[in-house]
Order: sequence, then C-alpha cells, then structure tokens
Amino acid sequence: MPNEYRPAPDDAAKSARYAIVAAEWNRDDITQPLADGAVAKLTEAGVPDEQIDLVWVPGAWEIPVAVQRLADTCRYGAIITLGAVIKGQTSHDHWINHGVTEALMRIATEHSLPVQFGVLMVNSREHAVARAGGEKGNKGAECAEAAMQMVALLKSLPTS
Repeated sequence: MPNEYRPAPDDAAKSARYAIVAAEWNRDDITQPLADGAVAKLTEAGVPDEQIDLVWVPGAWEIPVAVQRLADTCRYGAIITLGAVIKGQTSHDHWINHGVTEALMRIATEHSLPVQFGVLMVNSREHAVARAGGEKGNKGAECAEAAMQMVALLKSLPTS
C-alpha cells in the first residue's frame, strides 16, 4: 500500500494567514463579488478577519508584483488571486493571461506557497459575472476553499 497524504485533520487552515490580491479593474460587478466570496468562505471556516489581508491592485497585470512582495514576507499560508481578463478585439488578453499565469506559477513554486488562481480568463463580461457569484458559482469562494485545503495538505507533507 502506498503512502497517501491528505489535508491534515487539525486546525492548520484556520490558524494560517491568508492574502487576497484582487484587481480593481472590473471591481463593481466581478472582482468585488469574487473577493467577498473568498472572505466569506474563509470566515465561515473559522479564519478570523485579522488573519485575512485584502490587497487591491489596479489590474490583473499588477497581481504578480503584489503576490511576490507578499510571498517574500513568509507571513502567509496561501495567497488567493482574483481578477478578470475579458477577451477583446486584439490579442492583448492573451499576453496578459500568459504573463500573469506564468509569473504566479513561478512565485508559487519558488516559495512552496499555494497561490490560488482566481483570475478569470473569459470571452465576455457575462461569462465573468456568471463566475463571480452568478449561475456558475463564485470562483473566489472556490479559491479560498482550495487555499485552505492546500495549507492543511502542506502541513501533512514531509519537509525533508
């Protein structure tokens, strides 16, 4: 039988500190509901408000810089990223999506830190709204749930 690792059954997730980095762009109907969903999921699970830091950046492109700064502090059990990049008439969205994705994965692996990817990459505003608390659920809440699971899992994994 192989060794199997699962999230630790203790309070690791509740005692961790979380950062949420959200883009101001599309805030009214997309990123604010995503952030609200993430905060609600964390607090429902017992994470105190004082262990949640919400950082607003201008747009999705700026998310990795803030995440890098936060990761460098070693204060966080996980960082949740939230934003929306909506396809336009040019390939601009492709390059934003590629750059942000690559940078966040690099930060996560370099720091062995869960960086949950809640940057919506969609074809229309309607698709984004549907994923920000609409008919497709709330991606912010989903990212918060995954962040807590990863905090607990990393606690149970060997370190050497």
